[in-house]
Amino acid sequence: MSLQKPSLPRGTRDFGPGQVARRQYIIGIIRRTFERYGFAPLETPSFENLSTLTGKYGEEGDQLLYRVLNSGDFLSDVTPEDFSGGYRKVTPKVADKGLRYDLTVPFARYVVMNRHQLTLPFRRYQVQPVWRADRPSKGRYREFTQCDADVVGTDSLLCEAEIVLMIHEVMTALGVPYVLKLNHRGLLRALYQTLNDPAPETDLYVALDKLDKIGWDGVTQELTGRGFQPEAAAHLQALLTQATFTFTPQAMAAEGALRELRQTEAGATASAELGAVAEMLTDSGFGGWANVQLDLTLARGLSYYTGCIFEVLVPGGGVGSVSGGGRYANLTEAFGMPGLSGVGFSFGIDRLYDALEALNLFPADLDTLTQVLVVHFEEPATRAAALRTLAQVRAAGFSAELYPEPAKLKKQFAYADAKRVPHVVIIGPDELAAGTVKVKTLATGAEQTVAQADLLATLKEM
Repeated sequence: MSLQKPSLPRGTRDFGPGQVARRQYIIGIIRRTFERYGFAPLETPSFENLSTLTGKYGEEGDQLLYRVLNSGDFLSDVTPEDFSGGYRKVTPKVADKGLRYDLTVPFARYVVMNRHQLTLPFRRYQVQPVWRADRPSKGRYREFTQCDADVVGTDSLLCEAEIVLMIHEVMTALGVPYVLKLNHRGLLRALYQTLNDPAPETDLYVALDKLDKIGWDGVTQELTGRGFQPEAAAHLQALLTQATFTFTPQAMAAEGALRELRQTEAGATASAELGAVAEMLTDSGFGGWANVQLDLTLARGLSYYTGCIFEVLVPGGGVGSVSGGGRYANLTEAFGMPGLSGVGFSFGIDRLYDALEALNLFPADLDTLTQVLVVHFEEPATRAAALRTLAQVRAAGFSAELYPEPAKLKKQFAYADAKRVPHVVIIGPDELAAGTVKVKTLATGAEQTVAQADLLATLKEM
């Protein structure tokens, strides 16, 4: 039998102990923040029925779903005529389940199935992997972890204000510079109405969403190619000469594009809602105003969101958005439960990780998984004493190891160095006879002899 060189599927990664520690550091900060705001944890299966997933993400999203082949003789119902009809004809007969594409649709399914047991408004957070059959690139993976937080069963704009607060708390705790961009579906609709052009509304958003990649010349070509009149494209550019505002109650009263958009009903409503969010942030003592912008060109997920929309960027992080979300009016309508409003957002762990790594913002001690290595000699008596000491150190809350085999001290110290263990406790025949231990700090080489009874206090001081 020939040997096979091991490999990973494209768009997936292994995570070694140090990487897992860094990921857990990020997830821990996010999880604690969500729980401080009253969100309860939820988990759903890795795969769902395809009937749950399809039709929720648009045609492009449906194509990116990973289908799971039915077990057993999955080709038993497929006919030659089915094969001649292409994959669209065959797929429903060989796969009725798929890996989840995001955490929001499974959450909507959960809410409908458990609606009689839930107390509304219902706050949940979810930290789980998702899968997309996308083209892998930097910051874009086929398997990645999302951290979602959603509130359903209320229209209150307090939820939007708390999303801003949670984003600020998480990014501040991580020490990451960030820009939080806000917009509102109503302002985008007002933008379309102000152009007074019969071309499809969604085509405006598709073109506007590409502004940061193709510039105004590219957007103008995109719009005219989709049927907009040149005059409408020119008016759009003139309106959005100042498209970004500092998001404060005072800025919401600014003139320029906002004044014209407020002349429409949709624009007036959206502007009032954003102003209310800004006032709630003021009352909450929000301290991150410098990081938050109202960006009239932000057009993410417009087939899905119906109110405020959010996107978070990390300048210099080398990745796209690390968080995003928005308000949706009918989260559960597709599952036969219309009228349940909600708002939510998600952190992308993998992109956050890449951004922190690019900016060198991870704490240095995250790679230290073992705090203490107990070093012993080959004699049975010192090994027994080392085992007793190990148990005491662990019981005191330290992560600790005992080198498992009889070995020379040089080899044990080399092991501690390779694992970046900060402290080594040495128990030899002399220490055992004197009732002491030696404690060595590897980073400095400092060594001290302390009474066995004082070891734990010494480690705590260190």
